[in-house]
Amino acid sequence: MHLEKAIEMKNITKRFGSKVVANRSVSLTLYKGEILSLLGENGSGKTTLMNMLSGIYYPDEGEIFVNEKPVEIKSPKDAFDLGIGMIHQHFKLVDVFTAAENIVLGLEGEKGKLDKGAVAKAVREIADRYGFEIDPNQKVYNMSVSQKQTVEIVKVLYRGANILILDEPTAVLTPQETEKLFTVMRNMRADGKAIIIITHKLHEVLAVSDRVAVLRKGEYIGDVPTAEASQQSLTDMMVGRAVSLNIDRPLAEAQTDRLVVEHLTVKDKEGVKKLDDVSFVAKAGEILGIAGIAGSGQKQLLEAIAGVQRAEPGSSVRYIEPDGSSSKQLVGMDPLSIIKKGVLLSFVPEDRFGMGLVGTMSISHNVMLRSYRRGKTPMLDRKFPKQLSQKIVRDLEVVTPDIDRTPIRRLSGGNVQKVLVGREIEQSPTVLMTAYAVRGLDINTSYTIYNLLTEQKMKGVAVIYVGEDLDVLLELCDRILVLCGGKVSGVVDGRNTTKEEVGLMMTKLGGGN
Repeated sequence: MHLEKAIEMKNITKRFGSKVVANRSVSLTLYKGEILSLLGENGSGKTTLMNMLSGIYYPDEGEIFVNEKPVEIKSPKDAFDLGIGMIHQHFKLVDVFTAAENIVLGLEGEKGKLDKGAVAKAVREIADRYGFEIDPNQKVYNMSVSQKQTVEIVKVLYRGANILILDEPTAVLTPQETEKLFTVMRNMRADGKAIIIITHKLHEVLAVSDRVAVLRKGEYIGDVPTAEASQQSLTDMMVGRAVSLNIDRPLAEAQTDRLVVEHLTVKDKEGVKKLDDVSFVAKAGEILGIAGIAGSGQKQLLEAIAGVQRAEPGSSVRYIEPDGSSSKQLVGMDPLSIIKKGVLLSFVPEDRFGMGLVGTMSISHNVMLRSYRRGKTPMLDRKFPKQLSQKIVRDLEVVTPDIDRTPIRRLSGGNVQKVLVGREIEQSPTVLMTAYAVRGLDINTSYTIYNLLTEQKMKGVAVIYVGEDLDVLLELCDRILVLCGGKVSGVVDGRNTTKEEVGLMMTKLGGGN
């Protein structure tokens, strides 16, 4: 049977400057009525390749064919005119507009005249055809993350897209929302749409795609039918060697209370509660997972414990000394005061540059920021930060031209995250808090981080792990605290719960003890 080609990229090369080759002679084919997964480690060139299809970049060499005709895509408008629509991980919507207003925003001609009735009718027809749930008159600021994503997808379909590129579409969705999205994608495939999905979650690749294409270090390695692939085979293709994909979850013998959080409440600048009467205990020798859809209070929780966010009166965060002899109240202390009180707390924040690192500084200087108080004299100890930087680069395989001179903002997102996580672990904390520690990391490095966190647990550290991949939370964590709308839905045993149970708790439809 002859399959019609929707996209054919032949010998595509893209360079940035004289030294960086993001894509080298890549040839890729996407067929009509197909879902193709695009896989690769950090820095393999996936996003660059897709940006050339969506008109953000222009290739230095090679040809692109759409519907088997040669084309030039010099702008996003060219891509739209060719029926190519890309749904980015970070949505591009106007919060104060309705769904319908966002869908027609920027269009010219008759479609650009906001005939609310006609637009709403067209949107509902698209929704009915593919199985979307959407209210054309709902304001974006009242929408959940999955509803915003629906608007983005309907927007490109309304504009005539037959080829869709979805970049990490499930990163912030619950399992139930993910399955709804996959149902919609299958319906679009049945209607002849051609879809490319970029995701690091291999179980999703196997669940929804027809074929998998793999990039490694900017080059096209090959493609395989999904039916013939496994998580292990795909990982080996991406990395170029056999990689262990087992998350070890040993049980630590001694588990004593290390952080006791009671009635923790945090409000934002407008006085809206972001955390509402949160209570739990984090134990030494365990990994406590924090689950919840985006914006459920995860950020405020870790920042309040670390002294970055102000907690409301009546809140309590007690740090219990490792020998159990005494406790310290952390509420009311800033991060420096917490350190001066001898509390060994390390925090890997969600915002890498806003809070974790200084982008204009090198790796060694960023490490020095965390360790300069070790010195016994006013003179800075430069030897220790340099040795520690070399250890982090070696152990986590950080790619950098120079640990002393290269600004850290010039590194890829994955390498920046490795430095941040490695630096905090090397402080030998008794409490280690991580917010999305593996976000942006390829699967090989992610497993390295999981193993490092488990090592900390077995040393008697209380590890708090905020994650977005429920499969990982269920494999890695001893207990999982579920947040919904700033409140605790429940705490469940990571060994005995299910994705479905946690997903329901994330949306207030379930409960745990």
